[in-house]
Amino acid sequence: MGSFSEEDNKLIEQEFEGLRDSSKKRCANEQEFQEVLKAFNLANEAHKGVRRRSGEPYILHPIAVAKIVVQEIGLGYKSICAALLHDVVEDTDYTTDDIRRLFGDKITSLVDGLTKMKTALQNDSELDQKSLQAENFKRILLTLNDDIRVILIKLADRLHNVRTIEFMPEAKRDKILSETMYIFIPFAHRLGLYSIKSEMENIWLKYKEPEAYENIKERLNYIMQVRDNSIDEFIEPISKRLKKAGYSFHILKRMKTPYSIWKKMTARQIPFEEIYDIYAVRIIFDPKGDLSEHDQCYNIYRMITDIYPNRERVDRYRNFLSHPKSNGYEALHCTIMSPSGHWIEVQIRSDRMNKIAERGVAAHWAYKNQQTLGQHDQKIDEWLDKIKKVVENPDANALELLDTIHEELVTTEIYVFTPKGESKQLQKGYTALDFAYIIHSQIGNKAIAAKVNQKLVPLSTVLHTGDQVEIITSDSSRPKREWLTFLKSSRARSEVMDTLRENTKGNIKEGMNILASELSKHGLSPSSRVIKKLIEAYKVIGGKEELYAKIGIGIIDLSDLGTILTKNNEKKLIKIWGLDITDIIKPSKIEKGKDYILEENISEGTISYNIADCCNPIPGDNIVGFVDDDGKVTIHKKSCALAQNLASKRGEKIVQVKWSKHTILSFLARISLRGIDRIGIINDITREISLVLNVNIRKLFIQSHDGIFDGYIDLYVHNTKDLEDIIKKLKKIKGVDLANRVDINE
Repeated sequence: MGSFSEEDNKLIEQEFEGLRDSSKKRCANEQEFQEVLKAFNLANEAHKGVRRRSGEPYILHPIAVAKIVVQEIGLGYKSICAALLHDVVEDTDYTTDDIRRLFGDKITSLVDGLTKMKTALQNDSELDQKSLQAENFKRILLTLNDDIRVILIKLADRLHNVRTIEFMPEAKRDKILSETMYIFIPFAHRLGLYSIKSEMENIWLKYKEPEAYENIKERLNYIMQVRDNSIDEFIEPISKRLKKAGYSFHILKRMKTPYSIWKKMTARQIPFEEIYDIYAVRIIFDPKGDLSEHDQCYNIYRMITDIYPNRERVDRYRNFLSHPKSNGYEALHCTIMSPSGHWIEVQIRSDRMNKIAERGVAAHWAYKNQQTLGQHDQKIDEWLDKIKKVVENPDANALELLDTIHEELVTTEIYVFTPKGESKQLQKGYTALDFAYIIHSQIGNKAIAAKVNQKLVPLSTVLHTGDQVEIITSDSSRPKREWLTFLKSSRARSEVMDTLRENTKGNIKEGMNILASELSKHGLSPSSRVIKKLIEAYKVIGGKEELYAKIGIGIIDLSDLGTILTKNNEKKLIKIWGLDITDIIKPSKIEKGKDYILEENISEGTISYNIADCCNPIPGDNIVGFVDDDGKVTIHKKSCALAQNLASKRGEKIVQVKWSKHTILSFLARISLRGIDRIGIINDITREISLVLNVNIRKLFIQSHDGIFDGYIDLYVHNTKDLEDIIKKLKKIKGVDLANRVDINE
């Protein structure tokens, strides 16, 4: 432990000055403020001489976390103190008893909750059955039972960690960013902390897909320069009308974030040019008169549509007043075509709604304490109670729990009605049987059919917003194994599996034997790679045990096993002048902290890595490697969803990988095409690729309708630069309107 220089001490004092000012404003009295000063002095003393990876004094991290807690989340002095002290018990000689003696029970419980999150499993041998990361996430979620502020402070801690992630080694950076995307970003969203969510998303994109991030940022900066005046012109008549109506208000201009644009581009497989609603305008008003906040939102909406008649895109109207989000978010959204010819989203909120939108759950409880909650604000409490029940289940396996919570955090909501007209919130894609289990586990267990909108339907029927659902039960009915094929809710699946548990063990063993026997006919053993492929092919949600159980009871009959084992093999082939290399060798040694070079041995026809089916990376892509259970390395794109999942649960499997500099190998990629159909255009496209560019086409799919063609070409390229050159050439062909790389989803 070294000592700090005078410059270090000045930096510490300078950083604390900002926190001191914010804390002074937030504290209710001088006594609370003195507690904050005392917490800083203790933390500063405890971390004296300790530095972060960046070389800065360590105390700057707790100060930064405390600033986020007070300035961006809006928590009070106890949370500020806990943020300052959150690493003291874990990293120094101070104990929980020391904190309790100096700061009392409440601050100690917050610090203790944060410390428990960092406690790792002591027995590394358990890692075969349990994921260390998943167990630690379980500890995080268990703190919900104690105090929600623990999660909020942890989010502040994670935000500062990703803000300074450039100083981390690459493998650790991938692990931290992946678990941030898998759990912390969805938590920030669910708790209504949108600014924190957006910042973490953009940092994730900056490091996972740096070229895409910089490209989108440049385009947004250009748009801001050329369109800013036209947005002001759009706002001006709205502002005049609101003033005339006597409103006190302010209007903010907002642009979509790079991440939200990238997400839409990748989800819809479209280029930047087809993202239309880049600008948003936010109207925040102080309520006036006797009308409710909701009624005043509707009045402002009517003013806007009066100013811009017949310019609304009605399919983009969003009423979060009648149906607030589960995190309490309320607003009215509409999308209007501006006089300059651009779509602009308008968000209408009261000042109260805006505070909850900006600071989420913290603002929710501030208003709750003032007893000024709206009728829908209890949704946050309901959701947290739901999470607590999941976490409190003593049988909850950490990995299953992590997936369940992730599912709870990220899925879109729908609203359905009971026969008595009571509204129930479900996740999109849920079935009538999922609904039955949400009502009560016994209703689910005894369900035999359902009525949706008075029509008799099977329990597997997928529900939609506005459906009225009645569950028909029978006392003699019991959960059936085939229910697992269509149930979406992790809770419902768990209920069914628990009921069937006694028989499940025998079925798992039977399924293992059947699978081993069938695989042996193909000269294979049930390796982790084979199991992973089968889980994906049969769409098994609950992992390998559920796969074995379904095979054991005959839900999966393995009649198509041969097809599945060979499916996509062509897609994964890597070509060297017509020679297919498919033998993936196990590396002799992988050194942590060093780059594992992705190489091939041409003379022996082998390569040192496996290409993931899910994202098909090619040289030039940003990639991450994972060591499979059989010791072989599989590579994914860093932005691949499956890679996020793996890194979130098994970070110790991450390998730093780098493409070798050779360009002998060719890799499969897909280009999406669209344009105006004309005679000979397909010949022009294939001639350009095959004859002019000398590229091997594997597959061509083009369809034409009403003079427009669209489709895709699968072809083998050496790297991303080759692919970009091909795309540029294709765009120059007369009639081609769109050509861009898309994922291979087949």
